[in-house]
Amino acid sequence: MKKIIAALATSVMLMTSAVAQTLPAPTIAAKSWLLLDATSGQIIASQDPNQRIEPASLTKIMTAYVTFTALRDKKITLNQMVNVSTKAWKVDTSSSKMFIDPATPVSINDLLYGLMVQSGNDAAVALAEAVAGDESAFVVMMNKEAQRMGLTSTHFANPHGLPSPENYSTAQDLSVLAKRVILDFPEFYKIDSVKSFTYNKITQQNRNRLLWLDPTVDGMKTGHTEAAGYCMIASAHRPNGAGERRLISVVLGTSSDQVRTQESQKLLNWGFQNFDTVKLYSKGQPIATPEIWKGSKSNVKIGFAQDVLVTVPKGVAGKMKPALERKDPLVAPLAENSRVGTLKMVVDGKPMLELPVVALETVEQASIFGRAWDSIRLWLK
Repeated sequence: MKKIIAALATSVMLMTSAVAQTLPAPTIAAKSWLLLDATSGQIIASQDPNQRIEPASLTKIMTAYVTFTALRDKKITLNQMVNVSTKAWKVDTSSSKMFIDPATPVSINDLLYGLMVQSGNDAAVALAEAVAGDESAFVVMMNKEAQRMGLTSTHFANPHGLPSPENYSTAQDLSVLAKRVILDFPEFYKIDSVKSFTYNKITQQNRNRLLWLDPTVDGMKTGHTEAAGYCMIASAHRPNGAGERRLISVVLGTSSDQVRTQESQKLLNWGFQNFDTVKLYSKGQPIATPEIWKGSKSNVKIGFAQDVLVTVPKGVAGKMKPALERKDPLVAPLAENSRVGTLKMVVDGKPMLELPVVALETVEQASIFGRAWDSIRLWLK
């Protein structure tokens, strides 16, 4: 089943280059960038998405994800009070801090706001120690999670993103991580939309300036070091037909806070204005009922293991025509979710997308007499 779902995701991704060629991508003043439609899972456009970069404070997105997982698994609680270690208190005093104090215990809840709103490096260390006992053990958890997500070009060396040669990622991997946070932990992701947070009588603003400029933006994270430049992951959701559509932009290595903000806004606007996300088929929806031989049934329902949503340039969706290619003859036994063919979506005679078609039901073998009769029929055919 997982292989079928992976194949479906890969097929949809293959469409990206074909549709993107019909629209010139915007010029983005960044070392690398990527625009992901989180609704369909498609990359709409990108530039050097696999270039290794220093993620800086974008690292904290994984720190948050591992902490959210610990909360979900009830290893910690939001109201749990944490003693602040000297290590957390002293972490790089010249960098972002939420100003926790060893003399004052702090709640997990406040640490999450300190991490996600204030980008506190001290909050990152305190959370790591609360979840895993110490920072190094937490980093192991971060890298295990990266492997599970398939982030093959990512490695974490610490929970805060301060410079290290062993802390690296790519726009491609960071877009996957951002999407996983939004999908897996929507109840915690909403913290990203908070514009300011006060702790220890010190109020700090969220560094995501798009929260003030674009009401459809509800997160994600900024980062900056000398080597990384100014980086930003932003996410916005806007109406799409009867529902909503979410885009995630990743902009890495810009020259200033202002530039990363304006380039992220440019990328999001371009994606929303020039593309639509449409649902082609529903999970389990039969697209055909072909004949099956030597089976307990004479026909089998075929379709898709997951909802099929695709992102295409505006005006293209209405031109797409399906062309089904089956693996005939279909012979029982046939297991549910077995690959039985390919559905190609064609525009002006050119294939734009290939989707794996599967059996939507199991068909057992017929009796020995039924199989014998179908063998004769197949031979005659």
